[in-house]
Amino acid sequence: MENDIQFYREEMEKTIAYLKGKKKVLFLTTSNRWSGEHGGEMAKSTQLARRIAEKVGGVEVIDIPALKIHPCEGNVSTARGNRCGLLEAKLNDPEKNPSGFHRCWASINNSDDELWKVSKPLLEADCVVFFGSVRWGQLNSFYQKLIERLTWIENRHSTLGENSLLEKTEAGLIVVGQNWNGKNIMKMQKQVLSFFGFQVKDELCWNWQFTEDENDESMESYNAAIGEFKKTFL
Repeated sequence: MENDIQFYREEMEKTIAYLKGKKKVLFLTTSNRWSGEHGGEMAKSTQLARRIAEKVGGVEVIDIPALKIHPCEGNVSTARGNRCGLLEAKLNDPEKNPSGFHRCWASINNSDDELWKVSKPLLEADCVVFFGSVRWGQLNSFYQKLIERLTWIENRHSTLGENSLLEKTEAGLIVVGQNWNGKNIMKMQKQVLSFFGFQVKDELCWNWQFTEDENDESMESYNAAIGEFKKTFL
């Protein structure tokens, strides 16, 4: 147990040391809790993000569940072909899209969509770290919705033949889970981020999982996980 705690503390310290050398760091947290839970409990992965941000200093943290981001419309595969990220899908708003690169039909079709609050700092950052929680063997739904809504960034170079917007942007992913599939999730999502054009860095990618016993769903295990997480990171 103590060896595990020390290992993860060292992982966190490696991440902090690496990030201190960056100019503009963005953290995107994607896990959620009911806002009324004990006055508003913060998800463990979000607590971890804010702890690391505090130690690094100068980090912008965006809580994805707090934004109104509409689901992806699936324009990458329509009867008319791949329509994702076309120039016609450009969000014509100099405040929301100062770079002119935000091209997403869902942003145009939904006036209250707030994906621009992510894409604007994302395209300005030199380093981005995603934080997520494991739910039923995959990352939580807010992470998945975000990744799907950012498909226009990947589609720009993979299908439309334009330059990659993220080829100079470093990225990482920190995953928090209880008992199942964290390592596999990490491996897959590192590949997904590389498809987007990010420079995925091992120093920014790791997974904290309380137990390797996928069948341990006892109340005692969940309660113990809370204590170990706090002891390790907070």
